[in-house]
Amino acid sequence: MLTTIAETVSYIRNKTDFKPDYGIILGTGLGGLVKEIKSETILEYHDIPGFPLSTVESHHGKLIFGLLDGKKVVAMQGRFHFYEGYTMQEVTFPVRVLKQLGIRVLFVSNASGGLNPSYEIGDLMILSDHINLLPNPLVGKNFAELGPRFPDMSEPYNKQMIEAGKNIGQKLGYRVQVGVYVAVTGPSLETPAEYGFLRTIGADTVGMSTVPEVIVANHADIPVFAISIITDLGVPGKIRKVSLEEILAVAEKAEPKMTRLLKELIVSLP
Repeated sequence: MLTTIAETVSYIRNKTDFKPDYGIILGTGLGGLVKEIKSETILEYHDIPGFPLSTVESHHGKLIFGLLDGKKVVAMQGRFHFYEGYTMQEVTFPVRVLKQLGIRVLFVSNASGGLNPSYEIGDLMILSDHINLLPNPLVGKNFAELGPRFPDMSEPYNKQMIEAGKNIGQKLGYRVQVGVYVAVTGPSLETPAEYGFLRTIGADTVGMSTVPEVIVANHADIPVFAISIITDLGVPGKIRKVSLEEILAVAEKAEPKMTRLLKELIVSLP
């Protein structure tokens, strides 16, 4: 793994001398933030050695380096999922690369299904914690150069940024929740019984991503802020058939709110 990371980083550095401070992973239907970035270099995933290729139609597969209101960022427009057939090491490989490129903070976004009865479609939810029902990406040989064998996960999401994100959302007049995200394998959506089980074990939303990247970021000692758009509901009495097109439509409608909150949060950081 160390050799592959080094080769990937070397390739990227040969393409750009841009040194990002902040990494951003953009989820399903949430690529609009890239329009706010004054890009300096754009690399296609398929050109980057060691990078997987996103097979999900709504994930574009670009690594974008540039300025977001003066802040140096690198954005992943498209991520990878376990359900695509990748190993967890492949899913999280880009986080390892971003760390070596110099990022100090990681921002992650996703679309998810609401389990909390007080949530509504289109709400934003800042992640305060998670439940991992996916294979752990740290299983296997541990490389001390990347992080400790048994990383602490008592604060998977940075508390200061959670509070700042809440305050920004309130100032903007958005419906912003704070809660627990549970990660499942997918790609099938959940049954009513599964929704009930996931709610019982303490989840407010459910999705198929994010947690692997967050675990690896914590392993690498990178502070994380994550935010979700509630695109459908797994609440008794509100469960109905839903298509990817409907999920994307909700995500795209709410995406400007998420973009503005993320942008203001990033700009506010020292």
